[in-house]
Amino acid sequence: MAFPPQFLDEIRARIHLSTVAGRRVRLQRRGREHTGLCPFHNEKTPSFTINEDKGFFHCFGCGAHGDVISFEMRALGLSFVDAVERLAGEAGLEVPQSSPEERTRARREAGLHDVLEEAAAFFEKHLRLPVGRDALDYLRRRGLDDGIVARFRLGFAPAGNALKAALIRDDIGEDLLVEAGLVGRPEDGRTSYDIFRDRVMFPITDRRGRIIAFGGRVLGDAQPKYLNSPDTPLFQKGRVLYGLAQARSPAFEKGTIVVTEGYMDVIAMNRAGFSNAVAPLGTALTEGQIAELWRLAPEPILCFDGDSAGRRAARRAAERALPLLRPGLSLRFAMLPEGRDPDDLLRAEGAEAMAAVLEGAIPLSEAAWLILMEGRHIDTPERRAALERDIDQLTERIEESTVRQHYRRALRQRAWDTFAPRGKRSKAAPVAQTGTITGAPPPPRVGDTAHQTFAAFLLSQPSILSRHFDEAAAALAEAEALGGLIEDAVAVLAGKPESGPDELLDSLERSGHGPTLGLLRDRLSALRRKPPEDPDAEFRRMNALLHDMALTRDMESLMARMADDPDPESWQRYQALQAERTALREALD
Repeated sequence: MAFPPQFLDEIRARIHLSTVAGRRVRLQRRGREHTGLCPFHNEKTPSFTINEDKGFFHCFGCGAHGDVISFEMRALGLSFVDAVERLAGEAGLEVPQSSPEERTRARREAGLHDVLEEAAAFFEKHLRLPVGRDALDYLRRRGLDDGIVARFRLGFAPAGNALKAALIRDDIGEDLLVEAGLVGRPEDGRTSYDIFRDRVMFPITDRRGRIIAFGGRVLGDAQPKYLNSPDTPLFQKGRVLYGLAQARSPAFEKGTIVVTEGYMDVIAMNRAGFSNAVAPLGTALTEGQIAELWRLAPEPILCFDGDSAGRRAARRAAERALPLLRPGLSLRFAMLPEGRDPDDLLRAEGAEAMAAVLEGAIPLSEAAWLILMEGRHIDTPERRAALERDIDQLTERIEESTVRQHYRRALRQRAWDTFAPRGKRSKAAPVAQTGTITGAPPPPRVGDTAHQTFAAFLLSQPSILSRHFDEAAAALAEAEALGGLIEDAVAVLAGKPESGPDELLDSLERSGHGPTLGLLRDRLSALRRKPPEDPDAEFRRMNALLHDMALTRDMESLMARMADDPDPESWQRYQALQAERTALREALD
């Protein structure tokens, strides 16, 4: 939905950014700016600033940047439209409908929301009537008290066509019930019927808590055991997560969100205190659902049942997530004990056992390695070569270049450590970059001039390298040989912190990095003759230059992709990269 620029400017004029941010950040006024601890990453020294005159925030720590609308999107995990509508309500502005078609659609969706809300109230009422006694007894046996039943608005759909009979009146016709996914109409002209009959009902909401669909569990032996609403103008099950409205605030507070497999898993987790749990709706986790999760937490935990189906679901989720990975955005995987689902585990061993399972979640990189090694024997050179080929094929699916390079390096190192004779496995073990794992270092891939200059600078300033290793490693990730050189340099400094540049270079030469150091020799000599006057400032300048280059490449890649498929998510990502680059350049000026 497009909003007129004047309307967005009016929101920005009426809603002070410092007021909105002040709900989550303790701000201090300094001249014309406000400062505080950034709400988007953990920090001890304030690097988050608000310039109210210019209407933007910026974090010098993590690079977050934007206006009051983008702050609300990041802080609450909202889409652009939802953030605008929320702020417009706070400002007392009526959201404009930019075209007759959009106004018609908005009225139509409002009517669907209203009838779904009436259906939810109908189901809730019948759960407490004699007709719903068996359904209420079922929920009680599952350990659900009145508070949980009310929190998730659980209900009961009677047999027959009771819902249709109760709702149809002058302002609610059968067509509206069909469009809302509550009533089915056979194609052969037979009488329409309630889709949900004799089932425990689970309302499904959007992220704002508005009911958009239902799920129903049969009480007898009928099939299917669980039934979701059909897709409607409000509901596409591949884009929705059950329990999202209830989980959003706890997920922000805890810094993570847990994905389980079904309705009762989410409810059982809530009953045990894990209120940051959601579930997909009977399908494998989709790209849209992963994007939704990342609005709430950078590394959602996927918690799967401890059976073969759960392991298959974990594999599908890992494979689907790989192309979507971005710096700082990934997944973690927690597998329950064999044969257990969350409800079983919580009943048998309590919340402490579930907390231990979540604490032991493995990163996606580890899951990728397990996928590669599943059912595999690596006892011959040919099989090892096949593994390296598969590593390249798997990591090639990762679209973002920096993450792709980090994954390729990590998996190749893991392969080397698996193949290397015991006693020869170390951080300095050579990892082939050309598709084979050998005992000798391969021809190095050392990036462009800027990467080589940065690496030479770091080796000439061991104290800078020790303090800023994480940033340096990220900047050199795509230049794999340089990245390995710097990793090993840090390992040397960890053992001998007092090492100077010459001693450091001698150690690296002995560990097999001679070819790479040879390419850097002229730069190292120049730095020895004329070291920088302010090494810390030079580090910040060079690191920012490489970051700028990486942002530019990612923007160019996105622009090329949008030329073929101009989807909203890519455009939103492009704008975020552009804002980050602009803030970076402004900080350097």
